[in-house]
Amino acid sequence: MRALQSLKIVETGLSAAVDAVLPPRCVVTGGVVDRQGMIDPQVWRDLSFISDPVCDCCGFPFEFDVGPGSLCVSCLSSRPVYASARAALVYNDLSRNLILRFKYADQTHAAHAFIPWLKRVGGDMLGRADYIVPVPLHSFRLLRRRYNQAALIAQTLGKSCELPYLPQALKRQRPTPSQGKMDYKDRQKNVRNAFSVLPRYESCLQGKTIVLVDDVYTTGATVKECTKALLKAGAKEVHVLAVVRVVRAQ
Repeated sequence: MRALQSLKIVETGLSAAVDAVLPPRCVVTGGVVDRQGMIDPQVWRDLSFISDPVCDCCGFPFEFDVGPGSLCVSCLSSRPVYASARAALVYNDLSRNLILRFKYADQTHAAHAFIPWLKRVGGDMLGRADYIVPVPLHSFRLLRRRYNQAALIAQTLGKSCELPYLPQALKRQRPTPSQGKMDYKDRQKNVRNAFSVLPRYESCLQGKTIVLVDDVYTTGATVKECTKALLKAGAKEVHVLAVVRVVRAQ
C-alpha cells in the first residue's frame, strides 16, 4: 500500500512538472486549460452528451421517456449480440473534430478528457466488468498511425477504474478498408470474420464480463464482430463503451 501511495505521489509530481514546462491545452481550441485533458469551457457547452432515456440495449437516445427497459426499433427487430452499448457524446461537427484530433493529430492526452464521460455513461457495465478490451487495429494500420486510439482510451479507463486491461486479447486478423463512406450492409461485409481472440487469452476470458472500448460507434458492425469473437472464446457477456455515437433517425 505504501509503495502504491509513493508511486501516486511520484506520478503527481511528474505530471505537475510536465504541466509547468508544457502547459496543458484544450484539444479542440488549443487554449491553455487548468490540467491535462480538460476542455475549454466555451467548447464544453456545445458538446452534446447522451443521457437517459436511451435504448436499454444499444444506448440509442430517445426523444422522450418510453419506460424502463425499452428497446429502440432496431434492437426490437434484431437484438445485437452484445449485452449493452453506451456512448458519451452524439457525433456532430464538434465531437468529430475532437475525435479526429485525437486519432490523427497525436493529441493522445485527449484520452484523459474522455474518462469521466465514459465512467458516467458506462458506470453499470464497468461495475460488473472483469476486463477492458480495446477494438484492435490491424498491424499495417498501427504501423502507419503509431498508436491505437481505442487502446489508449481503454488503458486510461482501466487505470482509472482499477480494472485489468487486455490490449492484445483481440486481433484484427486481416486488413479492412476504411469504412467512412460505407453503409451498414457494406460495413458488415467489410468486417465479417475480421477479428479473433489470441489463443493464449482464451482461458482468462472464460465466463468473464468484458467491456469493449472504441472511439466511435457508427453502425455497430465492428463492435458486433468483436463481440462475436469474444463470446466464441468463452466470454460470458460483452458490453460496448464508446466516446462518440452516430445518431440517425430510425
